[in-house]
Amino acid sequence: MPFIGPLLLSIPRNVFTAVGIPLTLGFISGSQTRGVVRSPWYKDLPSPPGRPSPKVFPVAWSLLYLAMGYASHIIVKTLDETGATGTRSDLTFALKLYYAQLTMNVLWSPLFFGLKQVGLALVDSAFLTGTTLYMTNLSHGLTRGMTSWFLVPYCTWLCFATYLNGGTWLLLKRKGVNRSE
Repeated sequence: MPFIGPLLLSIPRNVFTAVGIPLTLGFISGSQTRGVVRSPWYKDLPSPPGRPSPKVFPVAWSLLYLAMGYASHIIVKTLDETGATGTRSDLTFALKLYYAQLTMNVLWSPLFFGLKQVGLALVDSAFLTGTTLYMTNLSHGLTRGMTSWFLVPYCTWLCFATYLNGGTWLLLKRKGVNRSE
């Protein structure tokens, strides 16, 4: 399986590492968020209608990291059980998309909260959402819909998060703020 090494296959094979890795990476990625959310920068940041309380995000993201991790477990289990070459190739590609979206997901918080680069975070969020939607669609048929139970809520949240990020970016542009700091 080119470009997917044994380690990247073995991580989601075990359900505990499958859910633990995204949860841990999400925690590390978002570790600086709490301080920034309390800062004047975030409090003064314009936001579009519908932005939830900051208390919602850690709960929502924890559940979503668990769900996406479990979906990766389903993909690898399906890969282990199938012998069809085309299906194996598609499942391997779905797993590559999983790792790509996980990387983009982990980058978003440092871009938005750490570097305060709302526009760059929006680009990341748009690619993250598109990649995840594609991965969800691809894996749906391959896993007889099992991954969709875990990935559709994540896709929905990503669309909402991209709306919030995009709305914030547009409102900053209207205020004439070139940089997000």
